Amino acid sequence: MMPTKQKRVPKRIAQTVLNSLKGGVVPRIGLPYVTVGRKNEIAALLHDVDIISEGGASFRFIEGRYGSGKSFLLQTIRNYVMDRGFVVVDGDLSPERRLHGGDGKGLATYRELIQNLSTKTRPEGGALNLILDRWINSVQSKVASEQGLQPDDPAFETAVDKKIYKVISSLSELVHGFDFAHLLNMYYHAYVTDDQETKAKVTKWFRGEYNRKTDAKKELGVNIIISDDDWYEYLKLFASFFRQAGYQGMMIMIDELVNIYKIPNSISRQYNYEKILTMYNDTLQGKAKYLGIIMCGTPQAIEDKRRGVYSYEALRSRLSSGKFSREGARDMFAPVIHLEPLTAEEMMVLTEKLANMHAGLYGYQRTISEDDLATFIKIEYGRIGASSNITPREVIRDFIELLDILWQNPDTDVETLLKSDQFNYTKSEAVSDKKDDGFAEFTI
Repeated sequence: MMPTKQKRVPKRIAQTVLNSLKGGVVPRIGLPYVTVGRKNEIAALLHDVDIISEGGASFRFIEGRYGSGKSFLLQTIRNYVMDRGFVVVDGDLSPERRLHGGDGKGLATYRELIQNLSTKTRPEGGALNLILDRWINSVQSKVASEQGLQPDDPAFETAVDKKIYKVISSLSELVHGFDFAHLLNMYYHAYVTDDQETKAKVTKWFRGEYNRKTDAKKELGVNIIISDDDWYEYLKLFASFFRQAGYQGMMIMIDELVNIYKIPNSISRQYNYEKILTMYNDTLQGKAKYLGIIMCGTPQAIEDKRRGVYSYEALRSRLSSGKFSREGARDMFAPVIHLEPLTAEEMMVLTEKLANMHAGLYGYQRTISEDDLATFIKIEYGRIGASSNITPREVIRDFIELLDILWQNPDTDVETLLKSDQFNYTKSEAVSDKKDDGFAEFTI
């Protein structure tokens, strides 16, 4: 059988992809070149995308062990929905960023999400001003083409005002919509008069950077700011606005749910899970429109009944698997998508893609054969418990290290290296799914 011609990967992208994967993190660019497997998971999430673009909403959890490909799947979906005309906000939770926290930790998550606000034309984030300016431009263009008015015609400004007002008034009906609409109106007039100072202040407000109401009142004349308690309501407003501004909808992607699991105070954890419940109910009851939410966590962070998401009974009863779900036959339309390990065949395809990318980047003829790849995969999957515990992250890091050694030492024999005692697979000890009994909770 003739080998298929490999699509050439630009060196800049190849460098980023290989460096990121070797470091154990997911690159933001170049994912289509190395995506394998996850066909059913991607199909399920893309089904949600169609529902969102028609005015619906969705909420999914992606559950998998450290290094199993949660973040990879998240980035793959992120790139896809941006190509489909969606706005994406994404961020990781951390000890400083939570879904709820009276000391600014909830607002810190909102700020992170807005900072990472991305579109197809601005995939690296920071797209808020771009979207606002494009919206005003598109309204002006529509008025000019539909009504045949020129920008210097007095009737032109009136017609544009009417179209802008139509969008703004539709938002006023939503929670916090009046103030949101008022600030959009301020931004529009600042854009028309080229008032950069007011534009910057309104942008600052939208980003949640006013800490006190008195500052917002003094600078903008509004007596409200985005806070820890209501930041999610403003994301719902943004979703509705983005639809009016010509986008298909908005996708919120939140990773590292384990940081809620790690909160030592049980009441604080419950407040965070209560916030998840609010978001979940909103999407399923039709209170949110043009909005998709995906959250990622480890099995422990989700299923642990003492500290995980399932410790909040209202969520556990909604999310836990039914009687018929089992490994190999999961319900992909359930709220929680369980990532199963990649098969040896899928890993074989991935290593071949990486070998070709590595050869293209460093400009050499690929020497590692398919038999060598098969031997490598056999060794990796030959570990005790590998069938259920091996993760793509570990295999990829081993493989890229192997490619680097072979490239830097051309005289090295692949088979000899693979079968030598020097070839030790990566052990994932830095981050573990095992609990530490030293930190177990107890009740007096």
